[in-house]
Amino acid sequence: MYIARFSYDVLPVNRQSAIDFIHREVEAARANRLKARLLVPLTRGQGGAALQFEVELTSLDQFDRFRERGVGDDEETARWMHAFSEILASPPTVELLRVEDSR
Repeated sequence: MYIARFSYDVLPVNRQSAIDFIHREVEAARANRLKARLLVPLTRGQGGAALQFEVELTSLDQFDRFRERGVGDDEETARWMHAFSEILASPPTVELLRVEDSR
């Protein structure tokens, strides 16, 4: 299993708007039968992300498909990405993690 984690840096004034944008991303992932969640760090180091989005994947191909589909059709996804990018303080950081099975 893999986890794709997106970290977003936003100003406090834009926090609720960013949460609303990420909720749409969570809903889109769940509509595609993926386990997804919004993470709100309670503490963070200097330069740490204000908000994070995680989605569980069974293969790396799912990552590409999810990013291509986005939050709707191509036009709706483009509008969502443009509007969200306007409130980001910096480009999002994307991490791909492999979950190690300890068995």
